[in-house]
Amino acid sequence: MTAELRVDLAQLRRNVRAVRAHMSPAETMIVIKDDAYALGVSEVAAAAAEAGARWFGGIDIPSALGAKAAAGSTVRVLAWATAGEDEAARALSAGLELGVGDADYLERVARAAEATGIVAPVHLKADTGLHRNGVRPEEWRAFCERARALEIAGSVRVVGLWTHIAEASDAEDDRARAAFDAAIDGARAAGLEPAVRHLAASAAAWHRPEFRYDLVRIGAFAYGVRSEGGPDVPGIAPVASLVARVVRVEGDAAVVDLGSVDGFPSTAAGRIEVAGPAGRRPLLAVGAFESRVAAWDGAAAGDEVVVFGPGTRGELTPTDVGEAIGTVGEEPQLRIARHVRRVYLP
Repeated sequence: MTAELRVDLAQLRRNVRAVRAHMSPAETMIVIKDDAYALGVSEVAAAAAEAGARWFGGIDIPSALGAKAAAGSTVRVLAWATAGEDEAARALSAGLELGVGDADYLERVARAAEATGIVAPVHLKADTGLHRNGVRPEEWRAFCERARALEIAGSVRVVGLWTHIAEASDAEDDRARAAFDAAIDGARAAGLEPAVRHLAASAAAWHRPEFRYDLVRIGAFAYGVRSEGGPDVPGIAPVASLVARVVRVEGDAAVVDLGSVDGFPSTAAGRIEVAGPAGRRPLLAVGAFESRVAAWDGAAAGDEVVVFGPGTRGELTPTDVGEAIGTVGEEPQLRIARHVRRVYLP
C-alpha cells in the first residue's frame, strides 16, 4: 500500500521543549502509551530525550522498556500497568519504576525485588474518585503502612505518589485534588517520604498550575493533539500526517489507497474533507481497502492527499477529524494500523 503516517520529529522536539518550558518548575513526563500514540516508542523516546525530556511513562512494561532503551540510562521511566512477578523482575532489572495501585501488586513487586536483589522504586497510586484503579481512601492508610514496612525490609522504595483525574470539570477535578492531598498526608503519616507527586495529565496540567505538583504526565499535547472541544495550545502542533495516494480516477471520484482495514474510520465519509493538490475535497466513501474523494481538475494516479496533519497545507488536524466523527482528538491517530508505514522526518 502507498499510505504513510509521517512523523515530524523536529516538531515533536519543539513540542517537548514548549511543554517543558510551560510546566516548569514541575518536571514533564512524556507519555508513550499505545506505542507512543501509534508513532513508535523508540523513535519518539529518542527524539524527546534529545529535546530534554527526562521522564517517560507508559501503561505496559514492554513500551516502557522500549523507551528506556531508546532514550538512555539517565532518563526515568514509569510503567503503571500491573504485571506478573517475572515481568516485574524484568522491569526492575532494566531500571524501570513501577506504578502500584493495589495491595496484591505491591506484594508481587516486593517479591520480584527480593528475587533480583534490586530495591524496587515504586509510585503508589491513590484512587481519588475516577475508579480507574488505585487504592481506595478507606484502604490507603493500611496500604501505606505496608509499603513502609517493605521499605524498612529493603525490598521497595516509595519514590512517588500519584493518581488519575477525570478532567471532566473544574469542580470534579478540585475534589480529586483535595482527595490527593489527603492521600499525601496519609502517606507521610505512615512514614513515607516520596520525592515526586503527580496528579495531572495534559489539559489540567496546562491550564491549572496548582495541579502540577512535582511532575505532570503529558501525552496528547506532546504530540500536538489538542483536547476535544478545546482551544489550540500555543507553541505546539501535530507531529503526525496521514497521507495516501490516488490509485485511479473513476468519474467524479479519486480513489485513494486507504481504507477501514488500515484504521481509517468509515464514519468519516461525508463528514470530513481531505487536502489534495487543489485544496480540500469531500471524502465520499470509505471502503475496506480504498476510499473515494471528490475529484479535482486534473486528478491523476500518484496525486497525494492529506487526511490529517498540522494544517499547514489546508488539511484537518487529528482533533478536527476526531470531533467530526464524535470521538477524542487522538483517536484517529491511534487507530492507524501497524502495517501502515511510518516515515520519520528528522
